[in-house]
Amino acid sequence: MPTAATFDSKEPTATPQRAGGEFALSADPQLVADMKLEIRTLVQEISQLASQEIGPDEFYAGFLTRVVGAMAAIGGAVWTTGDTGKLKLQHQVNYRETGAEETPQARTQHGLLIKNVLGGTQAILVPPAAGTGSQQSAGNPTQSLLVLAPLIVEKQAVAVVEIFQRAGGGPSTQRGYLRFLVQMCDVACDYLKTRKLRQLGEDQELWRQLEALVTALHRSLDLTATAYAVVNEGRRLIGCDRVSLALNYGGSCRIEAVSGLDTIDRRASEVQRLAALATAVLRTGEPLWTDVTEEELPPQIQQPLQAYIDQSHARLVAVLPLVAGGLDAESLVDRESAGAHEERHGVRSLQRPIGALIVEQLRDARRSETMRQRSQVVAQHGAAALTNAIEHSSLFLLPVWKALGQVTWIFRGRALPKTLLVLALLAGGLFALATVQTDFEVAARGKLQPASRREIFAPLDGVVTAVPVQHGQLVEAGAVLAELTSTDLDLQLAALIGRQTTNQERLAAVQRAMLDAGSGPARLSPLEQDRLAGELLELRQEAQNVERELALLREKQRQLTIAAPQRGQVVTWKVRDLLLQRPVSRGQALLTLADPEGPWELELYLPERRLMHAANVADVTFALSSHPGQTFHGRVIEIEKTAEVRGDEGNTVLVRVAVEQQELPPLHDQTTVTAKLNCGRTSVGYAWFCDLIETVRTKILFWLPS
Repeated sequence: MPTAATFDSKEPTATPQRAGGEFALSADPQLVADMKLEIRTLVQEISQLASQEIGPDEFYAGFLTRVVGAMAAIGGAVWTTGDTGKLKLQHQVNYRETGAEETPQARTQHGLLIKNVLGGTQAILVPPAAGTGSQQSAGNPTQSLLVLAPLIVEKQAVAVVEIFQRAGGGPSTQRGYLRFLVQMCDVACDYLKTRKLRQLGEDQELWRQLEALVTALHRSLDLTATAYAVVNEGRRLIGCDRVSLALNYGGSCRIEAVSGLDTIDRRASEVQRLAALATAVLRTGEPLWTDVTEEELPPQIQQPLQAYIDQSHARLVAVLPLVAGGLDAESLVDRESAGAHEERHGVRSLQRPIGALIVEQLRDARRSETMRQRSQVVAQHGAAALTNAIEHSSLFLLPVWKALGQVTWIFRGRALPKTLLVLALLAGGLFALATVQTDFEVAARGKLQPASRREIFAPLDGVVTAVPVQHGQLVEAGAVLAELTSTDLDLQLAALIGRQTTNQERLAAVQRAMLDAGSGPARLSPLEQDRLAGELLELRQEAQNVERELALLREKQRQLTIAAPQRGQVVTWKVRDLLLQRPVSRGQALLTLADPEGPWELELYLPERRLMHAANVADVTFALSSHPGQTFHGRVIEIEKTAEVRGDEGNTVLVRVAVEQQELPPLHDQTTVTAKLNCGRTSVGYAWFCDLIETVRTKILFWLPS
């Protein structure tokens, strides 16, 4: 059996050099210095390699190559153990030429030797052909000197570095080999420790992201919120460029959420093509991992995939079916391949696909095992959360059950007596609202004005040239209120006078012609005399018509002077500023005359929806805006039968109310009034909530009582 050599850091390290296939101490100082420089350079390269963030395969390849070169060895190997505990050749240099696996017996002995070193903590030297007497014992089946050192991390050997060195060196040289390898293994252990710390940090970050994913997925049972949690948190965990979620609705998929987007335009061509791709993959029941370079795909998938890639320019696309309950599609395929026929049919019937998770890389087409594993984790957790959200959102009358569930606490424990007391009070209040009677009053707005009023209208089109009255002036009947001028009327009158003058001249000429014809030597024929007699009659008739038209025009001229039809007071505000030099048209209201000494009345504008309550109104209580602290009474004398739109009041019915002038303070025309019409007695509930009840009737039930 080989003997173990303990590393002593105080013993000087020998410097090997190549001499005739063996290593010996060189007598040439320059050669020794060159060899030391070369070895020191290789050691520095190994140290730099150990400080880099590279994978184990790359590190072991660079490490072993440099160690074999520094020791001028035949070859070397790095042995590790996998998850099953079996030896694994991680990296080798000229291992096949060493003869360690020429025969099955040599392979067994060599494997036992590596396992012994893995089980210990010391580096050893094994001479050529040492321990090869028994097939079941560890040994060196090669003709090389084996230098073996374990890589120890946290007091446990995780790998073994094996160097196949040429035999024939002295004991000090061999111990130098061992010390050099141990020193290099210490550097490799630093790399492994750093990598393990880094791996622990990555694992901690992974667990943190996974915890955030699970927390976000199960924070809400709302389907939309869960879908956005799947894509946004899933993208952080997977580390890809974009994650989308498609849900299955009746055999076709619809894109429900895309990472980084708040809303989705489902009419966009890119979204529709992605939904078509997800639908095609779900029909196959198997996950899809593909990049732009792959072409061997079924035509039912190749066509929608190529259409989507042409639109989105994605470099890597993965579509993972989501199965109800959280069982991923790859697990289903594994179970089917195991030959469980009944179980397969049960899964197909119960575990239906509810959608698909789409993972995309827009810049890098490389797929890593880490990405695949994390994508499967997101798909499993997302499918479970989406299954719960879909089942929850499909409950009948879900908002009602939620509301009932939130108030059930008032019927449990100590809250029950208080709840019963509150319900009793509410029932009593409702009973009182329905049975207790009170006066029902309807509010209306209006104005106070004299009952005797007269609007003065423009009799003709014209321009107001004079307004000899002003606001508040008391005028007698026949007093001039305004004077108009009409250019059209003046033109008509001038034209008519011209016609009259022409007609008179022609009439005189015909009369002279008839007189001259009867006495002169040139007597007219009877036919000519008859013509002149007819023309004379025509001109006389024309003269009569002109006289009548002149009389009508002069009557219109007299109408241009507008006089007061009765005694009254001008109540139009700023009447001169309103009318003077202004054109008016026939029928236009110019001003208003009122009799302030006569009776006064209210004009109330009752909203149309209140008309049904005013059928038997008699008494009215009102307040003047000029005297807000006083209340007066009136009596309804007339309610119009039609409704009209009156400014801000809307569609209203005019109600005329007579008032006692002796009870009123000094009055002003058009004083604003707020009135209440007494409509009898009704329940307190209807009186208080009349507006709400009428709104429900008209806006919701579309019904009005007759």
